[in-house]
Amino acid sequence: MAAKDAEKVLDVQSVVEAVVADEDADVPRYEVESLCMRCHENGTTRFLLTLIPNFRKILLSAFECPHCGERNNEVQFAGEIQPRGCCYSLEVHAGDQKTLNRQVVKSESAIIKIPELDFEIPAEAQRGTLSTVEGILVRAIDGLESLQEERRKVDPQTAEAIDKFLLKLKACAIGDSSFSFILDDPAGNSFIENPFAPSKDPSLSIKFYERSPEQQASLGYYVESSQSEEAEGGVSTSGVDASNQVRGEAHGSVGAAAGHRAIAQSNSAEIAEALFRYTAPEEVMTFPSTCGACAVGCETRMFVTKIPYFQEVIVMATTCDACGYRSSELKPGGRIPEKGKIISLCVKNVKDLSRDLIKSDTASVKVPDLDLELTSGTLGGIVTTVEGLITKISESLERVHGFTFGDSLDENKRNKWQDFKTRLTKLLSLEQPWTLILDDALANSFIAPVTDDIKDDHQLTYEEYERSWEQNEELGLNDMDTSSADAAYT
Repeated sequence: MAAKDAEKVLDVQSVVEAVVADEDADVPRYEVESLCMRCHENGTTRFLLTLIPNFRKILLSAFECPHCGERNNEVQFAGEIQPRGCCYSLEVHAGDQKTLNRQVVKSESAIIKIPELDFEIPAEAQRGTLSTVEGILVRAIDGLESLQEERRKVDPQTAEAIDKFLLKLKACAIGDSSFSFILDDPAGNSFIENPFAPSKDPSLSIKFYERSPEQQASLGYYVESSQSEEAEGGVSTSGVDASNQVRGEAHGSVGAAAGHRAIAQSNSAEIAEALFRYTAPEEVMTFPSTCGACAVGCETRMFVTKIPYFQEVIVMATTCDACGYRSSELKPGGRIPEKGKIISLCVKNVKDLSRDLIKSDTASVKVPDLDLELTSGTLGGIVTTVEGLITKISESLERVHGFTFGDSLDENKRNKWQDFKTRLTKLLSLEQPWTLILDDALANSFIAPVTDDIKDDHQLTYEEYERSWEQNEELGLNDMDTSSADAAYT
């Protein structure tokens, strides 16, 4: 009786208030009456707001109808949409049951593909789920089989083709066939378990990407019509006037002080502190833009500055006076380097931890002392210090590897993770020297020297290398055609 009293049937408003409550609060389970779509009687939906350890906050809902026995469940994300989309690619080999048992978090915006079968599960087909690779495939099989009897009466040829396809899909679900399991989520809220974490998984690859205007619109973001036209290849020339053009202002009227203020007002003070140690901008460019949060017109400031021993970089900062939204971004300037670059730093003292560091989107991070390797795009492009990079790596591993300390994890794996986190923290205590390696195929990363002449810094080494065809293909350089520009310059 006490358990029944604790599970009181509440209205939707009470559930919503619980969902938006402080994440540290102890949120109980709630129940609401819901209409059953099968028998049209009232059933019960249970809600539970919970936090997956080291992943993010989710809302679990389970519906059950006592009249007809209908049951279903769903997982939704109560947190924010991530800055970039993510694409997980998992290679599943025949007979590898462990890979089929990997846990998968699929958000409501994620698409699942199996290229070998030319099969795709659209976002609306399966809503947010917490399952396994095998579970998702079995659910897709059940969905296709549910209407086969009706198809055979109306369209026998289509039903026969689906039967043949189901044989192939079932072979993948039970591990008789090898296949690629691709999970593409523009919201960046999906996840596939890595049982080898924090080490690199040989069967799993992760890529982060910028969302297209169509993907932004599907997630509920405001997208200007001009952006959609550009994405479709169209060019809009109407309504262009002097106010929409990029305007430059002289150094005397804007200058370094205004540029410093624009960057310092953004969401990353580290950018301002790091860049202005070297040089000040000679000219700040100001152009109109639209706030991504409230869609009100605002201004974006941009300037180009030179970092010694590195290259020119473009710094952009946007502030919105209407809603207070702030953002900052750092982009490499100049042409694409002909070679990639590997930067190695032997960290021995506190000065090394305080070195300025720029990591681009295309750079991977390695710490051989821990057998740690982060692929390119894992942390995005950041401006920080060596100490800040290690801190961000620790935070990222806790967030991305969501099942680190869950109930399903055995004691050995839990101890392994705790030991690794302890060793990662010890890097900052400098109990012994360790090595940090940045491998950037576009040579857009940088670690600052501590000496006036970089040649005198013996703890810091730079090594250039020729990019492979695969690296150029991933960066889109193999298909780049500059013949028209070369002819124009000639």
